[in-house]
Amino acid sequence: ILFLIGLTIIIGPQKTAVFFARKQKLKGTAAFFGGLALILFRWPLIGFLVELYGILVLFGDFLGTIAGFARNVPVVGPYIGVAVDRLGLGGMRNAELPV
Repeated sequence: ILFLIGLTIIIGPQKTAVFFARKQKLKGTAAFFGGLALILFRWPLIGFLVELYGILVLFGDFLGTIAGFARNVPVVGPYIGVAVDRLGLGGMRNAELPV
């Protein structure tokens, strides 16, 4: 719930609604809100996993950008860079931003 509030504060309510309503992101949106509902219905572990899947589908395009930024962190950046290269996220840098 706080994630939704924070996202709305950062990019605004209209852009938040447009982001979650995009046709190519409907599966992620359904998983995210379904996981949130499961958490509220007292199934926290399963709800968290479903919500995590939804977040990965919704924000998976940003992983390469985030990985590129994390490489520049002073002390742990080189270690993050090695992990990013092993996971294969390095090729996803400069992905098209959805908003």
